[in-house]
Amino acid sequence: MTNPARNLAFIRNTGAIPFADVPVVSLGEWIGVVTGELTAGLAISALFAAEAGQRHQLFAVLSNPETHEIGIVSTMVTGSYPTLTTEFPAAHWFEREIFEQHRIEPEGHPWLKPIRFQKPAVEGRYVPTVGVTDFFSMTGDEVHEVGVGPVHAGVIEPGHFRFSCHGETVYHLEISLGYQHRGIERALTGGPDARTIHYVETAAGDTSIGHTRTYCRAVESLAGIEPSHHARAVRAVAIELERMANHCGDLGALAGDVGFLPTQNYCSRIRGDILNMTALVCGNRFGRNLVVPGGVRHVIEASRCKMLLERLNDIERDLQTSVPLMFDTPSVMTRMDGIGIVTAELARRIGLVGPAARASGLNRDVRADFPYGAWDDLQFKVLTCGSGDCAARAKVRWMELQQSMELIRFLLAEIEHKSTTQSDGGNINGRGEDGQVHMRPDVMTVSMTEGWRGEICHVTATDADGRFRFYKIVDPSFHNWFGLAMALRNQQISDFPLCNKSFNLSYCGHDL
Repeated sequence: MTNPARNLAFIRNTGAIPFADVPVVSLGEWIGVVTGELTAGLAISALFAAEAGQRHQLFAVLSNPETHEIGIVSTMVTGSYPTLTTEFPAAHWFEREIFEQHRIEPEGHPWLKPIRFQKPAVEGRYVPTVGVTDFFSMTGDEVHEVGVGPVHAGVIEPGHFRFSCHGETVYHLEISLGYQHRGIERALTGGPDARTIHYVETAAGDTSIGHTRTYCRAVESLAGIEPSHHARAVRAVAIELERMANHCGDLGALAGDVGFLPTQNYCSRIRGDILNMTALVCGNRFGRNLVVPGGVRHVIEASRCKMLLERLNDIERDLQTSVPLMFDTPSVMTRMDGIGIVTAELARRIGLVGPAARASGLNRDVRADFPYGAWDDLQFKVLTCGSGDCAARAKVRWMELQQSMELIRFLLAEIEHKSTTQSDGGNINGRGEDGQVHMRPDVMTVSMTEGWRGEICHVTATDADGRFRFYKIVDPSFHNWFGLAMALRNQQISDFPLCNKSFNLSYCGHDL
């Protein structure tokens, strides 16, 4: 639905509108609309440019949790536009990406450094050397820099951290990523094809279900189909299992960072038990080949529901034995309390999402703000903690882990009841006679999911042939890396491993 008074097209999560109905306003009007909506409290879910002939179409996707609506507005640009970053820091990373990809300059931006060092789409443009860039610097007695990465100890993805320190105190942390840019968005454009689902499943390997579900709902919206009730429930179970596994792993890793081995060792083993629950559903511990456009490839029968519930009860018992040990140990909490604080106001201004935002007191969760799938029928409570430090980020994970167990129990009970009382069509449905999902031409959609790290947003539109005109992915890490940098301000450099793990952001989810 287009609101002419506000020059915005409003849709619900996974809603679809004709591409021609997306407002294309003058650049001055676009700046006025976006700044006005952000001032009114809307958040940036996506900000990107797409090629449109000799020019570029600049899109702003703004989310309004109060009305459960998503606003879209666009403008045509050639070489530049006035920056949003100086007034709205949440636009900072997005505008650097736009400049890097298309050389459209946000005039007045504080520093247009590359975020991925990616090769430009147009031949003849400057190609940066990966990792070679300028950094902020400090001068003075006892001022020094510490560089960490991109090669790290252990099996870990590459990223460079540059600390500007005075003695042991960090005054600024600068994060340089992009060492493994894979060009996924560019590969998705013109699709879908046989490789598309595999690109999406590996966009961020630890969020395979979250990204695949978001992609599938976008395709289903463009095709005008709905998955069955059973498929929606199975997807919700899988996403909550993914949340449980990662939160459990993070709690164990946080315990390990402060040398508390009981919780670390327990959680390492329990995480494997949770992953094995996902494998029981679909045969893969990370949920690959489960969610597909139109539904799911694997149903959960009544007998499998009982097996899953039995395993979940065992996992809950083990978690209740191991995790409270950490929170009840004063030496552990002393190490986390007051470390890496991000205030609610700062979190809001820089656009934090997920547990990191909720740990700072922001009541922000896609499951409640923009209900989708099984969440359309659930009363969902957002769990927050206001201190914004490492302890809060740990506590939010523990609360959400317990909440996920209750949600899974509810969903499995519903699946079991329906499987014994009625037939729901089970798995893949909504496909054509040739077994394919056919997307409508010239339609646009926005699909959002609350992944375990936070808001996942996919924005796409079809061309005249029903193929992807463009495909934009915003992983929650894209919003949150700058939050980690701010959390290190005025901290001891020895606090970095703990702060880093309390966010646990994805390099590959950023380096799409």
